[in-house]
Amino acid sequence: MKILIAADMEGVTGVVHWDQVSSRHSEYERFRRLMTQDVNAAIRGAYAGGASELLVTDGHGAGRNILIEELDERARLNSGTPAPYSMVQGIDSGVNAVMFIGYHARVGTPHAILEHTWSETSVANLFLQGEPCGEIGLNAALCDFFNVPVILISGDQAACSEAAELIPGIETAVVKRASGRMAAELLTPALAHEKIAEKAAAAVRKLTSGAAPQPHRLAPPIHMEIEFVHSEMADRAALLPGATRSGRRIAYTANDMAAVYSAFRAAVNLA
Repeated sequence: MKILIAADMEGVTGVVHWDQVSSRHSEYERFRRLMTQDVNAAIRGAYAGGASELLVTDGHGAGRNILIEELDERARLNSGTPAPYSMVQGIDSGVNAVMFIGYHARVGTPHAILEHTWSETSVANLFLQGEPCGEIGLNAALCDFFNVPVILISGDQAACSEAAELIPGIETAVVKRASGRMAAELLTPALAHEKIAEKAAAAVRKLTSGAAPQPHRLAPPIHMEIEFVHSEMADRAALLPGATRSGRRIAYTANDMAAVYSAFRAAVNLA
């Protein structure tokens, strides 16, 4: 049984500030190690639950955060950017399920550590089929397109609640409880990693027994709207072929989620 672990950083154990997830700051080295340890906890749990193969994708920033020399040797690592499927690179490689480790809530969520959607400097909001959507929903929709369920998420209580609403039956590992955008009650790494491993094992066992969440593809046509922070960003994003413009928003419609995902990434890069 092959599992993909898709890792972000804002939801990692101990993280409460941008300095801790930015390579420009001295604290980053500490927290990239904690990111690696969170992923290792998920790997241990997945194998304990019955997984036979683990693929990890580093989905934060430029994808060069996880310390390969400290990664559990039973896993392989997707690193670097750009990659065809970005935060869930490898989703098309025959995986049976996906785990989201270190994820965060969508932009605008109250009491959520470092909430944003893809880029806090450019994306004011994202909508799929008219509904607000963050990175959890966007990446889950792409996983669903490949008929692969998302079975676990770790992060703060807001990210876990967002995932549970979108994906009934998903296992959740709450490693911190946010009281603001940059303040939270934290579990120690030892306790957080124990919880992640426990939930990862439970998620794989549910998958094996047929009790895991089922993929739910968005029905085509799939309509996406991106609202940008500034109008000049929409000026640039509107250069995307097939996009339409209204104020600070651009809209794009396609018949499959893979095309929408690529269009989203291209529009944000243009912006």
